[in-house]
Amino acid sequence: MLPIALLAIFVPTTISSNLSGLQPSVTPGTAMLLGLGVFVLALVSFWGQLAVTALAIDPAQGRQASQLATRRFPAALLLMIVMVVVGIVLMIPVGVILAVGGIDLTTLEGSAMPDIPPSVAPWVFLYFLVLLVLGCWVMARLAVVIPSVVGDRLAIGAIARSWRLTRGIALKIVGVLILYVIVSIVANLAATTAFGAVMYLVAGRGEEGISLASVLTTIVGGAVSTGFTVLGTAFLAKLYIALLARHEAAATA
Repeated sequence: MLPIALLAIFVPTTISSNLSGLQPSVTPGTAMLLGLGVFVLALVSFWGQLAVTALAIDPAQGRQASQLATRRFPAALLLMIVMVVVGIVLMIPVGVILAVGGIDLTTLEGSAMPDIPPSVAPWVFLYFLVLLVLGCWVMARLAVVIPSVVGDRLAIGAIARSWRLTRGIALKIVGVLILYVIVSIVANLAATTAFGAVMYLVAGRGEEGISLASVLTTIVGGAVSTGFTVLGTAFLAKLYIALLARHEAAATA
């Protein structure tokens, strides 16, 4: 598992962070190429997570885990695309609310936050609150969707599979996921902030976009991020095994 974590998760994550740091200081064409590189590296990292999942489900697979990850990659990618599309569709009501409130959506630039009129601000907040609560619950019900893709050789059907396996334990999974997110964010911020501050003092900020200090900081951040990625991926795979055993035991009872 260590070679996969290093080559397929740590290296792409670190390089991607450095490429993202270069984007604001280059021409639009170069920034687009860098963005494409970041996207490709994200796909490599996603493949690495599939390989880690395969190994966590069946450690005896050894090198065959990478072959299984390659075979299941198209199905897993299709599933992720479907889920992203659903997420985008769920954001459409926000645009409708803002448009009704008199905001011209065509004038919005980049990530700039629009001035939301007081008349629609409560509705936007309420929608996001409901979306957050439902999102946490749905994420819990779909917690083992990727292990289902790898272990059960499913594609879109992995959604229904995960939904059945997680019935009755969604709240427990939500608690674990929230704890995982909080700990991983705090650990990553602590590592990059503390180490980054020291490196910027020692090596200086250097040229705009990238420097020795920023590269070393992204390496440390990548190491922490890789550790939590492998931990979370392996945990979900083991959870899938436990839920599968529970489901089979209930079916034969």
